[in-house]
Amino acid sequence: MLVAAAAAGGSAIALVYGTKDGTLMALFMLGSGAPVIAGAHLLARRRRSAGTLSRQLAAGIGMTVVLVALGVGAVALLMFLSPHDAFIMALLLVFAGTLTAYSLSVLSRGVLADIGAVRDTVRAVGEGRRDVEISTNARDEIAQLAGAANLMAAQLAEREAERDTAESARKDLIAAVSHDLRTPLTSLRLLADAIEDDLVDRETRRRYHAQMSVHISSLSALIEDLFELSRLEAGDIQWSVQQVALDELVEETVEAMRPHAREKRVAVEALVNGGVATAKANPEKLQRVLFNLIQNAIRHTPADGSVTVAAESEGTQVVVEVADTGAGIDPGDRERAFEPFFRGGTGSARSGDGTGLGLTICRAIVEAHGGRIWFADAPEGTRVRFSLPRAA
Repeated sequence: MLVAAAAAGGSAIALVYGTKDGTLMALFMLGSGAPVIAGAHLLARRRRSAGTLSRQLAAGIGMTVVLVALGVGAVALLMFLSPHDAFIMALLLVFAGTLTAYSLSVLSRGVLADIGAVRDTVRAVGEGRRDVEISTNARDEIAQLAGAANLMAAQLAEREAERDTAESARKDLIAAVSHDLRTPLTSLRLLADAIEDDLVDRETRRRYHAQMSVHISSLSALIEDLFELSRLEAGDIQWSVQQVALDELVEETVEAMRPHAREKRVAVEALVNGGVATAKANPEKLQRVLFNLIQNAIRHTPADGSVTVAAESEGTQVVVEVADTGAGIDPGDRERAFEPFFRGGTGSARSGDGTGLGLTICRAIVEAHGGRIWFADAPEGTRVRFSLPRAA
C-alpha cells in the first residue's frame, strides 16, 4: 500500500514538475511512511500491553506524530533542504499532529462513553439484572452493539419468565400427581394390611379385593394418561391422518357412551347431519377426544340433564361441539381448565372421578392436528368446541 501511494504521488509530481522531483517525492513518501506503518503494526501486536482504548489512541497518535516528524526531517536533510526550511516543515507537522490528536480525543470521548455504557450494562445483566437498557449518543456500530445487548437482555428476561412459569407448572404437576397417587396407595396399603392380618371375614375380604382392583385401575389409567401427555408434549406423534366422516364417528361414539349416560340418568344425543365435511385427522385419537369430552360432560351434568354432540363445517375447518346442561364453568377458569389436574375454584388438584388429565390430553391431541379447543359462551351449562382441518 505504501509503495502504491508513493508511486502515485511521485507520478503526480513528475507530470507537473518533472521526473527528478517526482522521484524525490516518491522517495520522501517512502522514507517518511515506512517507520509510521511499521510502528502502527507493532502497536497493533502489542495491544494487550497497551492498556485501555484511550491509551492506545494516545500512543498511536504520539508515535505517528514523532515518527512522521523524524522521517520528514531526515528526508528533508537528505534532499539538501536548508535547516531553516526543514525546521519549519517539522514544526508544521508537529502542529498538524497536535490538532489531529486533539480532534481525535474530542471525538473519542463520546465513543468511550458509549463503550462504557455497554460494558456497565452487560456487567449488570451478568449480575442478574434484566431491567436495564443501553442508550447511546450515535447511530454507529456501537449503537448496533448496544441494540444487540438490549435484545439479549430482553430475551434473557423472556426465557427466564418462561422457565419460571414452566418450573411452577412442574411443581404444581408433581404436587397434583403426588396427591392422586397418595390417596389410592394409602387405601391399597390399608386394605392389604387388613387382609394380611386376617382382620376381616371372607365376604369383607372379597369386597376389599374389589376395592383394590378399582384403585389399581385408577392408578393404571393415571399412569397411562401421564405417558400419553408426555409423548404428546414431546412431539412424539406417530399416528397417521386420513379423511374422517364426522357424522359416522360422532354417532358411533355417542352410541358407545349411552350405557354410561343411562346409568347417570343423563340423555346424550348426536346432532350431526350428513352434509358436514370430512375432517383430516386420526380417527382413533379423534374418538379419544370425543370420549373424554362426552364423559366429562356426563360427569358434570345432573340427573335428567342432557348432553348433545354437534358438528358443522366452517370454511377450511370442521368444528365439533359437546354441550351439557350442567352447572357450567366460571369464565375465569376456562383457559386453566385445560391445565393438568385443574378443578376450578381455589384448588389445583382434581377431585372426583377420572385422572384429571382428560381436557389436557384433548387439547394436546387437537393442537397436534393443527386445530384448537376452547370453551364457548352458553346460556346454561358448558359448551366445549374444537376445530380440525377440513379434508381437501
